[in-house]
Amino acid sequence: MPLEDITGVVLAGGRGSRMGGVDKGLQNFNGMPLALHTLMRLSPQVGAAMINANRNLGAYESFGVPVWPDVLADYAGPLAGFLTALERCETPWLVTVPCDTPLFPQDFVARLAAGAAAQGAEIAMAAAREEDGQLRNQPVFCLLRVELLESLVQFTHDGGRKIDAWTGRHKTAIVPFDAPGDDPRAFYNANTLGELHRLEHP
Repeated sequence: MPLEDITGVVLAGGRGSRMGGVDKGLQNFNGMPLALHTLMRLSPQVGAAMINANRNLGAYESFGVPVWPDVLADYAGPLAGFLTALERCETPWLVTVPCDTPLFPQDFVARLAAGAAAQGAEIAMAAAREEDGQLRNQPVFCLLRVELLESLVQFTHDGGRKIDAWTGRHKTAIVPFDAPGDDPRAFYNANTLGELHRLEHP
């Protein structure tokens, strides 16, 4: 799958409730805003990039890529970011990453693309080992065919908000990221400022 066929979106549209309501994507991580760190990690892996954010839009626009607020009202969750990005995506595929998981793999998109191609899937979703040792799906880390927009519009219009409830309607390749050499912290997300600071130190 050519790089130029994939647009990446950094999901930074949440309320940041567990961080006390701060704008999570603008918190400092290794000397730069968390969402900018995530964008810089994603950009070499895709043909184009954008950010989904719902406040401080000027700050996000300073990162140099298009910024789009949710098309659904009231902080409707990550699926609202999927929907917003699919509506704006001009390539055959969209890949989604949350802003609060800054150590995701540098070959992340390539491995999802390979999984989708191998299984003829419409969606590829990452799976990773969590701290308890269990391999679990990571629904906010998805590669999606842009044609799925109509399906997602209908799902959200009917009140659906759970990513896996929607992806379960489509042929989905689950791509494990637990090979030897994979960083066990690659999919750890920072829900608090303390967790974010811990991720700064190996």
